[in-house]
Amino acid sequence: MLSRAVLLSAAKKPAALVLARGAATQVDRPKRPEHGGKVRLGFLPEEWFTFFYNKTGVTGPYVFGAGLLTYLCSKEIYIMEHEYYNGLSLAIMVVFAVKKFGPSMAAYLDKEVDKIEDEWKESRENNIQQLSQAIEDEKKEQWRAEGQTLLMQAKKENVALQLEAAYRERAMNAYREVKKRLDYQVERQNVDRRISQKHMVDWIVNNVVKSITPDQEKENLNKCIADLGALAARSK
Repeated sequence: MLSRAVLLSAAKKPAALVLARGAATQVDRPKRPEHGGKVRLGFLPEEWFTFFYNKTGVTGPYVFGAGLLTYLCSKEIYIMEHEYYNGLSLAIMVVFAVKKFGPSMAAYLDKEVDKIEDEWKESRENNIQQLSQAIEDEKKEQWRAEGQTLLMQAKKENVALQLEAAYRERAMNAYREVKKRLDYQVERQNVDRRISQKHMVDWIVNNVVKSITPDQEKENLNKCIADLGALAARSK
């Protein structure tokens, strides 16, 4: 019952508080002496006899006891009726039972007490071990929670990097598209310029060719032949 109560309370409260409460409620059971004090006549402690030794000697306690009984009986302070003899018989049976069955019964009861004590001690040690394990588990959970915090930060940084990469990729795509359009415009202008130049050259050449007469062509041909002849003569 105690262990269940402790476990139930541990599920609702912090482990350290439960451990402190369990430690506060632990009470050491006083140890029972293995052997009782010495007695005489079955029920009178040894100390009662040693008390008279300094004053009366060894026989003093017995004389005092006998005189006291004699006084009580003679003055009829203690009346010996039928209940007295019944009590005396009962006392004899009790003394016999104590002497006969007392040691075995005491040993049995001591074993039972030790057994119960061992069970309590084992339960207490198990509770301490379970609470210690609960504390260790709580520390691990705290460490894992800290790890989750670091993991969330890493995920946030990863998302930020992904956003930055996506932004740069889109910016690069925009740059490429703009460059393609600008290159198209430049190439278009260059093509227009080349076509215009080609048409211009063809127009000029055609007009020049058209403006040359057959006589001018004949004169130019003769002049070229003369120039070739002069160059040939110089080369010799």
